[in-house]
Amino acid sequence: MSAASAPLITLIQAVETDFEELVALRIAAMRESLERIGRFDPVRARERFRSGFSANDTRHIGADGRRLGFVVVKPGQDQLLLDHLYIRPGHQGQGIGAAVLAQIFKEADALALPLRVGALRGSDANRFYQRHGFELFAEEEWDIYYLRPAR
Repeated sequence: MSAASAPLITLIQAVETDFEELVALRIAAMRESLERIGRFDPVRARERFRSGFSANDTRHIGADGRRLGFVVVKPGQDQLLLDHLYIRPGHQGQGIGAAVLAQIFKEADALALPLRVGALRGSDANRFYQRHGFELFAEEEWDIYYLRPAR
């Protein structure tokens, strides 16, 4: 399915009690990339997500009456942080992530703020973010960081 034929997405505010659903989705979406580099640890993934979880900054990605993923955008000093963007396995590659990014870009542009994101080294997310206009600005042992300038 191309981005043009992706389902109409809606972003629905998450609440604190959504944590279990969200962390399960994150673990499922990250599993393959983390296994590929020998770093899959569901307990650690759960702890990392819990430590930074903010329901106020989290929205479910809805399409066709179903929750297909979630996105977390956190305000920062002079920028927005795209902290998480996960699409359920089986729904990836259908233009849903691109549609979510388009909406997040509109929000960032309305605020005239750059958008920062990090991706696991070796993850397909790196190509996805570069394809959508993010520019590499830093690298660490396990992660690569990108910035989309303010527009």
